Amino acid sequence: MSRHLADRQSRTTGGRLKHFLRLARTPRETWLRPRGKAGAGRLVQFLRIERGRSF
Repeated sequence: MSRHLADRQSRTTGGRLKHFLRLARTPRETWLRPRGKAGAGRLVQFLRIERGRSF
């Protein structure tokens, strides 16, 4: 018995791989944005709350 038309995979041109590699080669700044000085202050506030201090 032969396969159904939906079960047959057609040849691809590698478009998905091309797009993946293009994205992988883009600069990291595209995905990872530098955080300003607010990151350090946020950490200080988080640690203060974690220790149970209100002020």
